[in-house]
Amino acid sequence: LLTVTVFLSTLTPKFYFALTVTSSFISGLIFVFEWWHFRKYGTSFIEQVSVSHLRPLIGGVENSPPAPAAFSAGENETSRQNMPECKVWRNPLNLFRGAEYSRYMWVTGKEPLTYYDMNLSAQDHQNFFTCDTDALRPSDTVMQKAWRERNPQARIKAAYQALELNNDCATAYVLLAEEEATTIVDAEKYFKQALKAGEMIYRKSQNCHSQSPQHEAQLRRDTNVLVYVKRRLAMCARKLGRIREAVKMMRDLMKEFPLLSMLNIHENLLEALLELQAYADVQAVLAKYDDISLPKSAAICYTAALLKARAVSERFSPETASKRGLSTAEINAVEAIHRAVEFNPHVPK
Repeated sequence: LLTVTVFLSTLTPKFYFALTVTSSFISGLIFVFEWWHFRKYGTSFIEQVSVSHLRPLIGGVENSPPAPAAFSAGENETSRQNMPECKVWRNPLNLFRGAEYSRYMWVTGKEPLTYYDMNLSAQDHQNFFTCDTDALRPSDTVMQKAWRERNPQARIKAAYQALELNNDCATAYVLLAEEEATTIVDAEKYFKQALKAGEMIYRKSQNCHSQSPQHEAQLRRDTNVLVYVKRRLAMCARKLGRIREAVKMMRDLMKEFPLLSMLNIHENLLEALLELQAYADVQAVLAKYDDISLPKSAAICYTAALLKARAVSERFSPETASKRGLSTAEINAVEAIHRAVEFNPHVPK
């Protein structure tokens, strides 16, 4: 204690000034890196590492979800307060509003989308399908208002208004495919029209993108629209049973636009490959995307656990394991299952 006291008493104002400058410089570098990581991957690197790797070590995540039970209002409130904080991730399936969510509502009489779900999708629509140059194209101006509409019928009506102004308005076809089409076949027809219009607009934007920052923003938006439409067409093909065609479309899309990982095309590819039982191809995709630098997801974690469990399940015997203990491969499978459940316990067993 005496040594520390002497040390502190000998420090000069120059030391504190140098310490402040150094700390500020290091903090600035961390902030720049965090900003770059968020722009590229849509998540904070520090938050991701702390939630994924540090928190389990200090017991911040429960290893297993609580058993379902009937709670009173007071008990429910208490249990909600005791639950660990949950990071919300968008559903990679992204079911079609008209063809799938609405069908659920017709059958059950229950609304499948909450107000929070609607807000998340509204943010996505505005981020992907609008930009500052919408005022230059009357149809895009109409669609900018359409994506903000809460009422589905108002959105559909606005899409038809946009098509009256411009028959090649790709985002209008996207909205109709998502919300008016009541079957996947109808949705695919709309998306094919959107693809034809989107490719034409994308080529025009490519030729003009270097003229001004506004044109660059327009190119980004038109790129988002084109990638979104191609991905949705691939998902339509998979839902209609054309799985190999869907796999080819997704692979081509990932090669053509490798930086657009926020649409999670690789997760849709995993689902299609699993349906084909092409497990070697699934492992190759996981090797590329199951990485600490990329955001985790239930699709990634559960697929990794599935492959590791498949590798040991045929030869696994509880009696033998209780005598000799678990092998390295079996331990890896168990750890992968725990990792998946810890990341998202709300997956059917």
